[in-house]
Order: sequence, then structure tokens, then C-alpha cells
Amino acid sequence: MPKITHVIKRSGAIVPFNPDRITNAIYRAAVAVGGRDRERAEWLTQQVVQHLEATIPEGKTPHIEVIQDAVEKVLIENGHAKTAKAYILYREEKDRRRREEGKLISKPSENVPWAKTWQILNWAVSHDVHTIEALNQRLLRGEFPQIVRESEVAYDRDVNIAAEMITERRKDLRIVLISGPSCSGKTTTTIKLEERLCGRGMCFKALNVDNYFFDLEMHPKDEFGDYDFETPQALDLELINEHLKRLSEGEEVSIPFYDFKTSKRHLDRTPLKLEEEEILLIDSLHGLYPAMTEAVPNEMKFKLYLEPLLQMKGPDDRYIRWTDIRLLRRMLRDAIFRAYNPQQTLEHWHYVRSSEMRNIIPYLATSDFIINSAMPYEIPLYRSKLLNQFTEWVTLYKEDPLREDAYIRAARIHKVLQAVEPIEDDSVVPSDSVLREFIGGSSLEY
Repeated sequence: MPKITHVIKRSGAIVPFNPDRITNAIYRAAVAVGGRDRERAEWLTQQVVQHLEATIPEGKTPHIEVIQDAVEKVLIENGHAKTAKAYILYREEKDRRRREEGKLISKPSENVPWAKTWQILNWAVSHDVHTIEALNQRLLRGEFPQIVRESEVAYDRDVNIAAEMITERRKDLRIVLISGPSCSGKTTTTIKLEERLCGRGMCFKALNVDNYFFDLEMHPKDEFGDYDFETPQALDLELINEHLKRLSEGEEVSIPFYDFKTSKRHLDRTPLKLEEEEILLIDSLHGLYPAMTEAVPNEMKFKLYLEPLLQMKGPDDRYIRWTDIRLLRRMLRDAIFRAYNPQQTLEHWHYVRSSEMRNIIPYLATSDFIINSAMPYEIPLYRSKLLNQFTEWVTLYKEDPLREDAYIRAARIHKVLQAVEPIEDDSVVPSDSVLREFIGGSSLEY
């Protein structure tokens, strides 16, 4: 029986010691640098446990930092320098974010598009949707349909600007990348953008990068059986680059096919070639991630970034977080279109957010234009659809140290949903609205 039975988390909570968490952390770091040998990760975990049991006095509960130090030591001593570096960098990044959390930071974050955010805030103030309280007043006056129209017009204006910018560069472009974090509205925006550009005489072919996923069994998995498929390393970046380079040079390639029912990829399935006047259209989480398109010169790419940049203060006088808007959207979308329980979405979200902070958001400054996909009217709709479940989750996770992330998110969103006036009838939402991508009832074909 192992001497180590529990571990002390940074919060002070004592939780059962689970070596699988070490294996998952090692394997995740290995995947980040191109490795996919899970058996080796399991062997290294055994070395870590042996080291801990040899150095920690019997009966003493180690702190998580001690365990992480041991992981670094074992990785380096066994010749896995690249994996160790990825593990160390990820650890340092999480530590930095913890230090900054809740503190007043004097230096503005480079991960926030300040100019765009200011424009949206100015719009929100002028339309009385800058706080939950102001929004509620308009809702109580029966102005929900008007708020819907105003929000849709603002979004359409952004899409039109992006279309104009792409048109101006049409002679040089070979690829248009529509990027952004999960549930930012990429699919609907891609369709709307293509419609506008085709109306300007431009021709496109779409590339679905989901077909470049590695087999699911090759992705990192946690002790709950949840796979981490949110990282760019879940995709075959080398093959994507090879195909993009050849396509941009006018060659034909054979696109793989990923079968989501079997979670397996099949190579060389569909031929694809760009004609002289055609442009490749790619809708992807990781369109801005440098390693995904590094084989194609920047002047041949137009990079569009989407985010629901909602500028609305909640009941605690703090701005509602964009990640919470997207979590609510994904819960509804997954439940309607993917038979995925909203609770599973909440429990998986820490993977989504972690990957965003490392692989998506740091590159938003490299985009050519940013579209705001937030709809101030969506919050009242979410109260009717999800408030009861959030009430249950706050109670469920409150005393569970292994689900601390889920509890924090659930409690934060619960306060917002409680504070907003509910709207149950979504019939005034246009059938081609970006919001229909998540609540259902779209007239667009996805």
C-alpha cells in the first residue's frame, strides 16, 4: 500500500492522492511538444511516486508544490528536457495567473482589445444595456424586441466591415481564417461573411480542420475520463501546414476524414484544390495560433477574431465575464445538438479556458479585425433556460475540492442569472441570428 494517500492543494484542502493526475499532467506536457507515448508517461509517474515515497516521511501529507517539483526532477533526470520545459512553463503560467487573480494590476492586459472594448461600452451606455439594472428597466418597459434589433444591427455592422476589409485585399489573399474561442459565434459568422463576399464576386472553398484531429485515444485524459481535446496539439499541425502550403501554391491535396462516432481519423479521403480566383475559408478555434498556419506567408492570410465582448455590469458591480457568456452558450448548444449534459460542459470548461488562455487569447492582437458577437439580450433568455440547474450546481459543488473550478463558475453565473429579468419567448430573435447557433431554431445550415 503506498505511503502517500492524500495531498494538500494550494487552497489548503486535503484531497485523495491520485497518481493518474501526474500521468495526465506529464502526458499533456508531452503532447504540447509532439510526444504521444502514454505508456512512457505512466512509467515516469511510477518514478515520481517512488521518489516521493523515498523522500517524504511516512504519515506526512505532501503539498502539491512538492509533487510538482518531483515531476520536474524525474522528467529532467530521464532525458525528457522538452517535456519538462513545457511542464515548467505551464506551471509558471498558472502560478502567475493565481497571483494576479483578484489583484489590481496597473499595467493593462495585452489580452484585451481595449479600443474595441471602449467602442462597445460606449454603445452599451447609449443603449441602456451597460448594467443588469439598466437592462432590467428596459425589459420591464417591454423593450425586449427593440433590444434584439439594436444588438443585431451592431453585430451586422461588424460583419460588413470585415467583408469590406477582405474585399480590399482580395488580390493577395489565399486564406481567410475565422478564429475565436469556443462558442464565440464562428460558424454563423463564417456563413454570413461568405454570403457577403460572394455577393462581391469572391469565390471560396471551405476547409474543416476538425478532420485533422488525432484519434481520441491519443488526447490527454483526466481521472474522471474526460478528454482534453481543446488544445491545438489535438490537431495534426504538421499535416495542416503541409496541406495549406500546397493549396496556397495551387496544388491538389487529399483531406483526411475524422469520424466522430468512432473517434478515428482516416487519411486521404477528399481531394481539394484552389482555383486561381478561389480563397480558402477556415473556421477554427486555433486560426490565430502561429504553428497552425506558419507555412503560409502572412500577406496571404486574413485573420478574423470573434469574441462576445459584452460590456455589462452584473449585480456585484463587476463586468460579466466573456468566458461565462460562452459557457452558457456551449451548455445550450451541446444539450440541443450534441446530446451532451450541461453539467458535463461545466465540468469540462476548465480545459476549454486553460487552452484559450495559452493558445488563443494571447494571439488576438495579431488579428486583422475583431467582431463582437455578444448580444445583450441573451442574458435574460439564459435565465429561463438554465437558472434552476445553476442553483443545483452551486449546492452540489460547494464542498467538493476536486470540483473547485466548477463551483466558482457556477456561483458567479448563478448571481447574474438571479439578477436579470427572465425572458421565455425567443420568437423575436431572427432565425439567422448568431444566437440561434446555440439556442436552436436557425434557418442557416451548419
